[in-house]
Amino acid sequence: MSPRLPRFRFSLIPIILVGAALIAGSLPSLGQGLQDTAPGSGPSNQTPPILQNVRYEQRLDNQVPLDLAFRDESGKAVHLSDYFGQSKPVVLILAYYRCPMLCSQVLAGATHAFRQLPFRIGQQFKVLTVSFDPRETPELAASTKQTYIASYGHPEAAAGWHFLTGQQPEITALTQAVGFHYAWDAKTQQFAHATGIVVLTPKGKVAQYFYGIDYPVQDLRLALVQGSQEKIGSLADEVLLYCCKYDPNSGRYTALIGRVLQIAGAFTLLVLGGVLFLLFYLDRKKRLELESQAAQQKSALSPH
Repeated sequence: MSPRLPRFRFSLIPIILVGAALIAGSLPSLGQGLQDTAPGSGPSNQTPPILQNVRYEQRLDNQVPLDLAFRDESGKAVHLSDYFGQSKPVVLILAYYRCPMLCSQVLAGATHAFRQLPFRIGQQFKVLTVSFDPRETPELAASTKQTYIASYGHPEAAAGWHFLTGQQPEITALTQAVGFHYAWDAKTQQFAHATGIVVLTPKGKVAQYFYGIDYPVQDLRLALVQGSQEKIGSLADEVLLYCCKYDPNSGRYTALIGRVLQIAGAFTLLVLGGVLFLLFYLDRKKRLELESQAAQQKSALSPH
């Protein structure tokens, strides 16, 4: 795995504002509720107070408490440790199942990205979807799981993608561990929350964040390879990881120009070396053929 990355505090206010605008457009009561909470008559583009602390706070390399107890979609009591400890990284999705818009978009975006990956859920990585609404039930989790497993298109993935529900203390401990800040709006009876997914290592440490509802497949693939300590993936993935570095500010991989040039230079030298070797080999082969022909002619002309 790459060297430990520095920790950053990153505000997702632009993304949250877009999400708030979408909700406000489709649910006028929510938009009105947020406006009613604003003090005085400030500017129209001022961030509503309820959204001011709603964000992902990056806590890279932080350990998720694996002893937290939840219930899976079947109602079985489980601990987070049940899903960690092997060589498989885990994608964590924090979403509540009755969310009218953003959570379904996060799950749909993640499912779309999972379908395009060369890896399969349950084989090379696992997925945990955890509701941050303590009122939700395993029955609701099971219904949501059925929807997205069907959308994923691989029924066997059900063994590797779990939908959990839990009580508030455990939910709080998990969301704080990964820096997920959200707020309850009593007027609209909905949660205001950030959008994104989190990649965790097989030991339960925060590896990388992906924000929004659209997750670049190549970046997610590299994150899973890196999160597994390169126990999954191919040689090409390892080369890409050598040439790229995860940028916590953007949640994307960016090219390291120096390393790209190193690879390009090494490849150029390899090609030139191969060409020179081939030319040398052909020249030597030609000379040996000429010497053999000359020896045969000399032997034919000499008296016996």
